[in-house]
Amino acid sequence: MISILLDTSYLITLADPGRTHHETAKRYLREALSQGCPLYLSAVVASEFQVKQAVTDLPLRNFHVLPFNIDHAMTSGNFMRLVPRDGGDDRVAVKDDVKLLAQMVCESITHILTEDSNTLVKYLARLRDQGHTSAQAIVLSSGFDAAWFNGGQARLLED
Repeated sequence: MISILLDTSYLITLADPGRTHHETAKRYLREALSQGCPLYLSAVVASEFQVKQAVTDLPLRNFHVLPFNIDHAMTSGNFMRLVPRDGGDDRVAVKDDVKLLAQMVCESITHILTEDSNTLVKYLARLRDQGHTSAQAIVLSSGFDAAWFNGGQARLLED
């Protein structure tokens, strides 16, 4: 079974019906809940979300809240040395993305739901290419795909 860390961009899209991929975000939430897939909310993400909207607006009862602890901090620092920031990438955003990737590795979380294909997905791919993780990103702009929940197997008929 997969486990999913929820990125800030995913939660923003889930909470805002006006966003382009809102329906896809809702489908992923429904499917994860129906499959009994563990969903993790990082304290880092909660902090980012809270800047513009109350985190209590989210369906918190469905999420396992994941504190950022010393193991995560040490792994994050190591990852920052392994995958230096590209010149055009926002320093703060990359640091927070790498913190999330460290939490995924430390907690053996297999996937991250995101709308951020520009930085988070790029740094995850670099860590995966270096053999530091096998985690994968589920990107909302790619549309809903139930195969993520079925070991890569697509359903014959979609709901």
